[in-house]
Amino acid sequence: MAGSAVARARRNRPHYWFADRLLAVLSGQRPVHWMLGHTVGEAYEQLVRLAPGAPLRPADRVTPVVRECGEFQPGPGVIEAFARIGSGDRVSAMAFRLEQGADQRWRCSAVELGGERVGV
Repeated sequence: MAGSAVARARRNRPHYWFADRLLAVLSGQRPVHWMLGHTVGEAYEQLVRLAPGAPLRPADRVTPVVRECGEFQPGPGVIEAFARIGSGDRVSAMAFRLEQGADQRWRCSAVELGGERVGV
Protein backbone atom coordinates (compact mmCIF):
# COMPACT_ATOMS: atom_id res chain seq x y z
CA MET A 1 0.00 0.00 0.00
CA ALA A 2 1.43 3.37 -0.98
CA GLY A 3 2.25 5.96 1.68
CA SER A 4 -0.67 8.21 0.77
CA ALA A 5 -3.08 5.24 0.80
CA VAL A 6 -1.85 4.34 4.29
CA ALA A 7 -2.37 7.94 5.44
CA ARG A 8 -5.92 7.97 4.00
CA ALA A 9 -6.76 4.64 5.68
CA ARG A 10 -5.48 5.96 9.01
CA ARG A 11 -7.55 9.16 8.74
CA ASN A 12 -10.69 7.06 8.28
CA ARG A 13 -10.15 5.26 11.60
CA PRO A 14 -11.31 7.42 14.53
CA HIS A 15 -8.65 6.25 16.97
CA TYR A 16 -5.80 7.14 14.57
CA TRP A 17 -7.42 10.49 13.74
CA PHE A 18 -7.68 11.36 17.44
CA ALA A 19 -4.17 10.07 18.23
CA ASP A 20 -2.73 12.40 15.60
CA ARG A 21 -4.78 15.37 16.90
CA LEU A 22 -3.93 14.73 20.57
CA LEU A 23 -0.25 14.38 19.69
CA ALA A 24 -0.29 17.68 17.80
CA VAL A 25 -1.72 19.46 20.86
CA LEU A 26 0.40 17.70 23.49
CA SER A 27 3.61 18.24 21.53
CA GLY A 28 2.98 21.96 21.13
CA GLN A 29 2.43 21.81 17.35
CA ARG A 30 -1.21 22.95 17.59
CA PRO A 31 -3.12 25.09 20.11
CA VAL A 32 -5.38 23.32 22.57
CA HIS A 33 -8.49 25.02 21.17
CA TRP A 34 -7.95 22.84 18.09
CA MET A 35 -9.61 20.08 20.19
CA LEU A 36 -12.62 22.21 21.13
CA GLY A 37 -15.70 20.35 19.93
CA HIS A 38 -13.76 17.08 19.77
CA THR A 39 -13.78 16.46 23.52
CA VAL A 40 -16.45 15.88 26.18
CA GLY A 41 -16.52 16.16 29.94
CA GLU A 42 -13.31 17.11 31.69
CA ALA A 43 -11.06 15.99 28.84
CA TYR A 44 -10.84 19.46 27.28
CA GLU A 45 -10.12 21.17 30.61
CA GLN A 46 -7.39 18.63 31.31
CA LEU A 47 -5.86 19.31 27.89
CA VAL A 48 -5.98 23.05 28.65
CA ARG A 49 -3.92 22.40 31.78
CA LEU A 50 -1.47 20.02 30.07
CA ALA A 51 -0.88 21.66 26.70
CA PRO A 52 1.30 24.56 27.90
CA GLY A 53 3.85 22.04 29.20
CA ALA A 54 3.89 20.15 25.86
CA PRO A 55 4.58 16.76 27.52
CA LEU A 56 5.12 15.09 24.12
CA ARG A 57 7.31 17.84 22.67
CA PRO A 58 9.93 16.76 20.14
CA ALA A 59 13.10 15.11 21.43
CA ASP A 60 16.30 16.28 19.74
CA ARG A 61 14.27 18.30 17.22
CA VAL A 62 12.71 15.13 15.81
CA THR A 63 8.98 15.68 15.28
CA PRO A 64 6.99 13.09 17.24
CA VAL A 65 4.79 10.70 15.27
CA VAL A 66 2.18 8.09 16.07
CA ARG A 67 4.07 4.85 15.43
CA GLU A 68 1.22 2.52 16.25
CA CYS A 69 -2.34 2.89 17.42
CA GLY A 70 -4.57 0.07 18.60
CA GLU A 71 -8.13 -0.11 19.76
CA PHE A 72 -10.51 -2.10 21.93
CA GLN A 73 -14.27 -1.66 21.70
CA PRO A 74 -15.78 -2.57 25.11
CA GLY A 75 -19.26 -1.75 23.83
CA PRO A 76 -21.18 0.00 21.08
CA GLY A 77 -20.09 3.60 20.56
CA VAL A 78 -16.96 3.31 22.73
CA ILE A 79 -13.33 2.93 21.70
CA GLU A 80 -10.48 2.59 24.18
CA ALA A 81 -7.27 3.23 22.28
CA PHE A 82 -3.53 3.29 22.85
CA ALA A 83 -0.79 4.91 20.83
CA ARG A 84 2.98 4.57 20.79
CA ILE A 85 4.53 7.94 20.13
CA GLY A 86 8.05 8.08 18.74
CA SER A 87 10.41 11.03 18.69
CA GLY A 88 13.98 10.11 17.88
CA ASP A 89 15.06 7.39 20.32
CA ARG A 90 12.27 8.28 22.77
CA VAL A 91 9.01 6.31 22.85
CA SER A 92 6.02 7.51 24.87
CA ALA A 93 2.65 5.95 25.54
CA MET A 94 -0.73 7.59 25.25
CA ALA A 95 -4.13 6.05 25.94
CA PHE A 96 -7.51 7.65 25.36
CA ARG A 97 -11.21 6.91 25.30
CA LEU A 98 -13.58 7.90 22.51
CA GLU A 99 -17.35 8.01 22.79
CA GLN A 100 -19.74 8.26 19.87
CA GLY A 101 -22.53 10.78 20.41
CA ALA A 102 -26.12 10.67 19.22
CA ASP A 103 -24.94 12.74 16.22
CA GLN A 104 -22.57 9.83 15.32
CA ARG A 105 -19.49 12.00 15.93
CA TRP A 106 -16.62 10.63 17.99
CA ARG A 107 -15.33 12.71 20.90
CA CYS A 108 -12.47 12.18 23.32
CA SER A 109 -13.55 11.75 26.93
CA ALA A 110 -10.28 10.70 28.63
CA VAL A 111 -6.53 10.77 28.03
CA GLU A 112 -3.61 9.10 29.83
CA LEU A 113 0.07 9.74 29.20
CA GLY A 114 2.61 7.27 30.49
CA GLY A 115 0.24 6.15 33.25
CA GLU A 116 -0.79 9.68 34.29
CA ARG A 117 -4.52 10.19 33.85
CA VAL A 118 -5.30 13.59 32.38
CA GLY A 119 -8.98 13.25 31.53
CA VAL A 120 -12.08 11.76 33.11
